[in-house]
Amino acid sequence: MSSSERLLDMINTPDDLRKLDRLDLVKLSNELRQYIIDEVSSNPGHFGASLGVVELTVALHYVYNTPYDKIVWDVGHQAYGHKILTGRKEQFHTNRKYKGISGFPRMSESEYDAFGVGHSSTSISAALGMAVAAQAKGEIRKVVAVIGDGALQAGLAFEGLNNAGNQKADLLVILNDNNISIDASVGALKEYLLDITTSRTYNRFKDRIWRLLGRYKRVGNRARILAAQLESGIKGTVLEQSNMFEALKFRYFGPIDGHDVMHLTRVLEDMKTIPGPKLLHCVTVKGKGFPKAEELQTIFHAPGKFDKCTGELIRPVQCSKHPLYQEVFGHTIVELARQNEKIVGITPAMPSGCSLNIMMKEMPDRAFDVGICEQHAVTFSAGLAANGLLPYCNIYSSFMQRAYDQVVHDVAIQGLKVIFCMDRGGLVGTDGATHHGFFDISFMRNIPGMITSAPMDEVELRNMMYTAQLDSIKGPFSIRYPRGTGVICDWRQPFEEIPVGRARLISEGSDIAVLSLGHPGNFVVEAAGRLRAKGISVFHYDMRFANPLDEEALHSVMKRFRKIITVEDAMIKGGFGTAVLEFAADHGYAVEVRRMGIPDYFVEHGSQQELWHECGYDADGIEQAIIESVNKRQ
Repeated sequence: MSSSERLLDMINTPDDLRKLDRLDLVKLSNELRQYIIDEVSSNPGHFGASLGVVELTVALHYVYNTPYDKIVWDVGHQAYGHKILTGRKEQFHTNRKYKGISGFPRMSESEYDAFGVGHSSTSISAALGMAVAAQAKGEIRKVVAVIGDGALQAGLAFEGLNNAGNQKADLLVILNDNNISIDASVGALKEYLLDITTSRTYNRFKDRIWRLLGRYKRVGNRARILAAQLESGIKGTVLEQSNMFEALKFRYFGPIDGHDVMHLTRVLEDMKTIPGPKLLHCVTVKGKGFPKAEELQTIFHAPGKFDKCTGELIRPVQCSKHPLYQEVFGHTIVELARQNEKIVGITPAMPSGCSLNIMMKEMPDRAFDVGICEQHAVTFSAGLAANGLLPYCNIYSSFMQRAYDQVVHDVAIQGLKVIFCMDRGGLVGTDGATHHGFFDISFMRNIPGMITSAPMDEVELRNMMYTAQLDSIKGPFSIRYPRGTGVICDWRQPFEEIPVGRARLISEGSDIAVLSLGHPGNFVVEAAGRLRAKGISVFHYDMRFANPLDEEALHSVMKRFRKIITVEDAMIKGGFGTAVLEFAADHGYAVEVRRMGIPDYFVEHGSQQELWHECGYDADGIEQAIIESVNKRQ
């Protein structure tokens, strides 16, 4: 092979990779990194995380017999190199596109994707289950979980570690430690890992231990046991904190350079010979090999399109006066906090994503990033509320699923005033099924005492946030809003109280009634405008609340109209439309209700516009539904 030929062109599966000489792995790693840069610069996706694990990805597939041996990636932000090396190189240009490959590992997409992941901290528990299953079936199968230092903060990760140590299954956990998740890592665990990676005394002893183990490995079991005991004793003496993983009955190895692919392969081959639960601590740099991504790690987590030579971001042309909904949240909570000293903000590791970073900058003592710990975020908020503060707990809709028990048990049953701001409600786009906010309307509206709301625009979001903190509100209040931009340029308007459970009349009409909840009300406005020119008159209510419903408005509509359409950016089953049907049944109305929203399946990835159209509740779908209902024979 000439020096100008790319090794990556020869790799279609890990079997091809394992035919390479070990010395070729450095060149392959460089080519894989450049391939990711080339592709993601023009087809946006998660960038920095995948660059940071290029060498680790190559080493894992070189050493382990995948797909028989199982590699479980945590979250999946870092799995692009894995996808490229496992038969999806030619498809990678479709990554995160409508009908293309997923941006995350998916079992249905490839046999090399051992477990589907989109949310963090699941890898250890899943990998432990696989290891125990292999042991029960008598299989000589290796199982590896790759988890980041940010994801390790979550309770589920600790539960997995605790159980794995007790099970004594043959499991390797690789800690990919780059001191950042999307935003910078926080908390005591971050400081603990930093102590390990920066302790010169400990690392000097660690290097000697590795050499000792290498020698003893060739001379028999008793010598190896002696070396292991020596290793454990020195770790406990030199750095007492290093016993944290070993206290959980894991053999701890590291820290090692996660970008030295030659050393990684040798270490991983050693790991294969050591039975039981073990943890390899790899230190990496997020965005490795692309200077702008190393410098601006949060921005280049998922930067959109950028110039692959300069790193300059290429922003799409759009109305700059239309803010993102999360920016409206971020600025509004600061305005409210200036007026009300009881207000505090909480986010589980998403300060830039949800825009709480605006408050953290101006009021650092009143805004809290609690790490990737949604359950803790909710109960922490409950504790704040129990002692007289007003917490605005901002959690993405799909992540709120992880904290549902805490919402019920720690907040709602006790009637505590926690204001839940649920970003990314509805279909979020290219992140796909793991991140769509399918269920929050259904699960929030069914909690006794939970006010469940969804604003149609930016001004309504501001006013709902204002209303939620008023003294007249005594219990929990949820506000859900979508990913993306709003529709009002002049959105910084004076605050106004919204009467809880009161709908807003958008347009009068005589042919059919449409009841919308949240942002899709704007689609109804567009559809109604088109239909007006066709002689169809649409009566439209923005209902604002799924609980409590505006019963006065519903009585009025059901007495006047026989045909009603409900529209929501949420799962139809159990959602706002179902609440309207329940109301009709409870009060004996013989009305025909057509519900529009997310159907009964897990919608895949694509742009929001493509997915709204697929699900049938964009302006085109609503227009068609109205025409069909109006023209339907009585």
